[in-house]
Amino acid sequence: MGFPSALVEQLWAARTLFVVLAYLVTVALVRRETRVEHYHLRAASTLIVGHLIAVVVAAAQTTYDYDPHVAELIALAFELLAIVSLGMTAVFRVGLPRLGFTLPRIMIDLLTGVAVLVVFIIVGKRAGFAVAGLITTSAVLTAVIGFSLQDTLGNIMGGLSVQMDKSVSVGDWITLGPGQPIGRVVEIRWRYTAIETRNWETVIIPNGNLVKSQVTILGRRLGEPTLLRRHVEFFVDFRTAPTEVLTSVTAALKNPIPRVAAMPAPNVLFFGVRDSFGVYAVRYWLTDLNVDDGTDSDVRVRIWFALRRAGIPLSIPASSVFLTHETPERAQRKAEDEMGSRMKALSSVDLFSGLPASQREELASQLVYMPFAAGEAVTREGDKDEGLYMLVRGTATVRIGTGAEQRDLATLTDGQFFGEMSLMTGEARTATVLATSDLITYRIDKPAFERILRETPAMAEQIAETLIARRTALTAARDERDEVRRNRMETAKQDLVGKIRGFFGLERH
Repeated sequence: MGFPSALVEQLWAARTLFVVLAYLVTVALVRRETRVEHYHLRAASTLIVGHLIAVVVAAAQTTYDYDPHVAELIALAFELLAIVSLGMTAVFRVGLPRLGFTLPRIMIDLLTGVAVLVVFIIVGKRAGFAVAGLITTSAVLTAVIGFSLQDTLGNIMGGLSVQMDKSVSVGDWITLGPGQPIGRVVEIRWRYTAIETRNWETVIIPNGNLVKSQVTILGRRLGEPTLLRRHVEFFVDFRTAPTEVLTSVTAALKNPIPRVAAMPAPNVLFFGVRDSFGVYAVRYWLTDLNVDDGTDSDVRVRIWFALRRAGIPLSIPASSVFLTHETPERAQRKAEDEMGSRMKALSSVDLFSGLPASQREELASQLVYMPFAAGEAVTREGDKDEGLYMLVRGTATVRIGTGAEQRDLATLTDGQFFGEMSLMTGEARTATVLATSDLITYRIDKPAFERILRETPAMAEQIAETLIARRTALTAARDERDEVRRNRMETAKQDLVGKIRGFFGLERH
């Protein structure tokens, strides 16, 4: 038999053409997938080349009357290994991912190992080896290797368990605790897990350590998008009202910032006063965990411009020592300034317009400085509180009722006062006064005014006239509210009666 005929016969007997065709189809599939590593195809190519060489050797031995058995066994081994490589690539690396199911890499390697073991058993049987003896010898050898390579096998089993339970996946951002590197998982191998840090470093973590340690997965919450909360501190002079800072920065953060989540929305917090400055922080949710410092910088820029527009200077940690030489003249000047402010507040209250100057000064010395933040209730309807408030700066709303019956009666501004009914008669508060901006007020308590009223009993009539005018206005508003409520109830009653009669077919009488 000539060499060409022997070669064709060997190729046909080994089904080489089908293997080559399967290789070409797999190559076409892999070229359309960018995620598949091409070294799998290089391994299959090498095995096919080895198979072809063994087939050529077997054909030459047949031509020259040599026994081709060994060459045919080698060709069979290369062919089966090539089929295993092509099958694993086509099914597990191309086919299943297209269907949306990705098998862990270690599981693919494990299945490949099992398939290779089956190939060696098949080839061993063709060669006449005793498979049972080979398995027994392998078991003993495995026990020896397992005893001597406990750490390595621990890492391998750790990697297998991590990929099987999917507690950590490729793409997750993880850290093993404080002081440990933070990075994105790029691959999970048999022995180790590799993470890439933001510093362009690759950290190799043995899988045994990964399984035994507490692992924090950043930005992961079940059923939610990947978000990481960030904390950006800034400092403002302690003399600036916190509400001004919070309002200015919150308004600026409503405009979109790259990589900052719209929901949950960023928020601004006041953490207190430290040394000579107020401590504030912006908390926001980062959408791209790879750009943390850059996004923090964008948020700080937004904070800086917001504060500059509001005329609020940033502060830096500093310590200052102020030495002031206290003199009687300076103390008197401060007292005069404070008394002037109190007298101005008293002059805005018509209740005290008839008081002599000496009594107004005595009353001014008894005033209590009372600031309130926006949103705070200065007084509450129904409370027992014997005090009158004079509004020096800010705005407030007078409100009566609760729930659906709640109604705003008036808006108070600089120079107005409230609470005179409680001061003069001891009655419970008839309305709630709510600060709509930061308020500066002075308060007069009953003991401070009682002495003046005893000295000037005639003031009671003047005060009574003012109180009656205010009470009449408040009562009218309440009566109007009650009338509206009665009318609404009567209308609802008539509507319901009509529905009942219509449903039961009753005639109107």
